[in-house]
Amino acid sequence: MDPLTADELARARALATSSLCDADKTLALPDPAIRAMVPDVRMAGPAVTVVAPDDHLPVLVAAGEAAPGSVLVVANPRGSRAIAGELVAAEARRRGLAGIVIDGHCRDVAGLRALGLPVFARGSTPASGTARDPRGFDEGTVAVGGVAVRPGDVVLGDDDGLAVATPDQVRAALAGAEAIERAEAAVLAGLGQGRSLADQTTIAEHRAARAAGRESSLGFTV
Repeated sequence: MDPLTADELARARALATSSLCDADKTLALPDPAIRAMVPDVRMAGPAVTVVAPDDHLPVLVAAGEAAPGSVLVVANPRGSRAIAGELVAAEARRRGLAGIVIDGHCRDVAGLRALGLPVFARGSTPASGTARDPRGFDEGTVAVGGVAVRPGDVVLGDDDGLAVATPDQVRAALAGAEAIERAEAAVLAGLGQGRSLADQTTIAEHRAARAAGRESSLGFTV
């Protein structure tokens, strides 16, 4: 499984996660309760997996040692304490990481938003975890939001939520997702010029086909 090139990662990061999910409807979707704590950001990068049971020491270590461009994917099997905050995010940003995903809680939300690094979590709590667990990162496959994430999987995220894919899945979906975004941009432009959505899609034909029991897919006509 070859990792994505820098160009492929840049293309993925430029796309909405929804567009990639439309291009490949088999992408794994973690629980949408794990949501963007920092608005208006997009994230794409290979996973570095961390296990941090209500203990932020493994996350501190990972933020300082993981490769630039990677996404920290943190499983907190206890889940009642914050295991990352502004200091972890600042270190991750300093080192060029792409973002942090926590199946659990974070804190320092105002600071996280000021930093601008993509951070996804189930929510925030002011109570920090301990700092006693000596393990580091790349702990193998972890379960995050009901999805198995392996080191090297590509983690995608924006305000709509998260998706997880192999590099090959992302590579295969890029052109289709880019075509979807070009078509949607053309439709939006048409709507701004007064053209109806029905005039720019196959809604009528698709509906008739489905009513007749025929296979059909909804598409754009622009």
